[in-house]
Amino acid sequence: MSPHAAPKGIALSFGCLVLLGIMPIISNSRPDGVGALAFAAALSVWQVIFAAPAFVLEWIRGDRGVFGVAVPPRETGRMAAVALMTGTMFGLSTYLYVLGIEKAGATNAAIAIQAYPLFAILWETLFLKRRKTAAELGLTAVLIGTLYYLGTGGTGRAATLSVWFLASLAVPLLWSVAHVIIKEELGRTPVTPVQVTFVRVAISTLFLLALLAATTGRSVLPALVAAVSQPTAILMGLAYYLELIVWFHAIRHIDVSLASSITTPWPTLTLALAVPFLGERIAPYQIGALVLVVLCIYGLTWAGLRKAAAARAVEASPS
Repeated sequence: MSPHAAPKGIALSFGCLVLLGIMPIISNSRPDGVGALAFAAALSVWQVIFAAPAFVLEWIRGDRGVFGVAVPPRETGRMAAVALMTGTMFGLSTYLYVLGIEKAGATNAAIAIQAYPLFAILWETLFLKRRKTAAELGLTAVLIGTLYYLGTGGTGRAATLSVWFLASLAVPLLWSVAHVIIKEELGRTPVTPVQVTFVRVAISTLFLLALLAATTGRSVLPALVAAVSQPTAILMGLAYYLELIVWFHAIRHIDVSLASSITTPWPTLTLALAVPFLGERIAPYQIGALVLVVLCIYGLTWAGLRKAAAARAVEASPS
């Protein structure tokens, strides 16, 4: 790694933080006549448009990745099934992202979406059988309690739990599952990050277009054209695509843990921008919930790094 790699990775991570922070603001700035599903489909169309040049350029340069190797038919079918499943999951998460931000509010949805580590811990515990330390369990309990309190609007009563807040929580749930699958594919196949990104957004777009057609019938084309032509859809598609690419490049220069630590406070930017640009009123309980969520995520990151360091020390010690 070059001496300039770390500063570059840190700068890219801060760029990712900014993109993550402004995306909810862009999403909720769309015109009132554009529905969440049409907007999700439109921004996905623009993601494909923005992702295509990198895909074509990589192909022209001769880096064919997974498309340049002979793969047995059975493996081809498996990879196609994985691409279809993860692309559909990302398409659904895009729709829930737009819908959750609209209905739950940019601030609440941003904090909910930042709960990604909670689901990562869940999958590690259930499927990888990784035992958690007392610190990790305690921080997880605080994180769950904070999210519950936020979802109830600061009342703590189950009757006031917002279904739209739960819809926002489904976004990191879908992301966590899809990312685990994609990480496995990157390790076992020659597929490149550019190919993963392009195929992901292409399948997501097809899924959302099919869903839009199923729910709007013959009026799908006018609704889609109206949404695609909106500057907010173009800007959102660009921001979403750039966030993916910037993140991929950031973690090439620094550890994922450091990059994640840098991007963790991004809902703070959303909260700060939601007041002047969206006219949202921020309650004290939202600020408190955000602080607790960020602290819990930092704590879980620290606990995970400490446990990994201890495990490496045990492996390195003479038997």
